[in-house]
Amino acid sequence: MWLKKQNATNDEYKEICERIEGELELPISFEGRYKWIVFLNSRINQKIPVLNRYYGVFEDGTLKVKGIDLRRHDTPEIVRKCQKDMLNVLAQTNDSRDFIEHVPKALAVMRTYVAALRTHKIPTEELVVEKRLSKMPNEYSNLVPQAIAARHLIKEGETIHAGQSVSFVMTRRESKVPENRTLPVKLIDSTISYDAESYVDLVLSSAMNLLLPFGYDLKSLRELV
Repeated sequence: MWLKKQNATNDEYKEICERIEGELELPISFEGRYKWIVFLNSRINQKIPVLNRYYGVFEDGTLKVKGIDLRRHDTPEIVRKCQKDMLNVLAQTNDSRDFIEHVPKALAVMRTYVAALRTHKIPTEELVVEKRLSKMPNEYSNLVPQAIAARHLIKEGETIHAGQSVSFVMTRRESKVPENRTLPVKLIDSTISYDAESYVDLVLSSAMNLLLPFGYDLKSLRELV
């Protein structure tokens, strides 16, 4: 629950918590006061903000995030690092005006990561994607990356089953041969080159997740890079 009251003190918020706990017998604690908080757009309707996807900064400068790429287990490290660095720039701000003025600096961070990807300066270990198989690899009608990676592993003699997680790197997105688009981490060597634009898309998507409420969609972010 988020509350807002002009010139409210910490004691007032704590008093409300005590009243709620006393009257409803519902344990509740005071987490802290935010300098600012951004409620992010719903994945279903991008015009509507939701309460389970947000990021904000407490008065002591601590960053609080929920429901974004940074918290997802299947997010590649390169995307996680970019989003974290963008958030660290925005976390330096104190109010909405200051925040808006820092958005270009956050976008500059994004462009730096995009440039590093396109010049192939990112080590393989930061590109690993881990996804869980929802069914057996041969049951997929559409060859999603995790299914392709699983089929490679099966050819190598491994036993793969539904519910198992597969780690892979995206290699050649434009290849007409599906098997060439994704490789499991175990089969990656120095001769394999990652598909930079696939990872650029992930970086841009993570930046959009932070900045869509301020008018930055994928189209506008692609124009920046």
